Amino acid sequence: MSTRIAVLSDMHGNLLALQAVRKAINKEKPDVVLIAGDIVLNGPEPGGTVDVVREMETNGAIVVQGNTDIAVADADYAAAFPWLLEYGVPDSITAAAEWAHDALEDEHLAWLRRLPAERRVRIGDDLVLLTHASPGSQTQGFDQHLDPSTITERMSRTDARVICCGHTHIPEVREFGWKVIVNGGSAGYAFDGDATASWALVTLDGGGDDGSTVTAEIRRAEYDNLAVSNAIYARGLAGDVYRAATVRTGKLVR
Repeated sequence: MSTRIAVLSDMHGNLLALQAVRKAINKEKPDVVLIAGDIVLNGPEPGGTVDVVREMETNGAIVVQGNTDIAVADADYAAAFPWLLEYGVPDSITAAAEWAHDALEDEHLAWLRRLPAERRVRIGDDLVLLTHASPGSQTQGFDQHLDPSTITERMSRTDARVICCGHTHIPEVREFGWKVIVNGGSAGYAFDGDATASWALVTLDGGGDDGSTVTAEIRRAEYDNLAVSNAIYARGLAGDVYRAATVRTGKLVR
């Protein structure tokens, strides 16, 4: 018996990208949809993005909170961006977080605050963990430059067979023996040079004595990224020139 899981993350207020990914996911009819946070910061439509994610949650999707959701909901920048504390959080980040906060309704903010940091799903004998960055952390991700010992340490914080996450904005699937890390990348703010929205489709097949066979693939969904880029540029906040370029090119520009 097979179970299929859709994994998406890091929409960052990009409603058009999220809608494109949602349409692609609906065509696949997965058994489980996992959404790994960072829902509202940076993009031009945080409220509409929250509304779609909440609708997906009503239809059964499981959602966790990302670090930038903390920044927008509660302005706790030390919790959201601990790696920036030595030199201070840039004005461009605080300006975008404050703008998104003001653009959201009170019920949107209350919903963001209620989101858990992690969720677990038991599929047969296999445990699947949904987290924004890595087990036990919303800010320490599985970055590509990490040495193997650090990856192993972060991965060992959970007994889960499959770790579903985002945070890095780089979609990838990594197998470490029995464990698999599935990073859906970004459904709205890609950093890998592909200016489309990414997500992942995971299949757990079988369920023998050693658990299921896990396979995963990265999927891409096209959307009008130029329209989103233009909307960000027209907003005129500090840093919007770079955000607009990032959405337009699919590469982090700063």
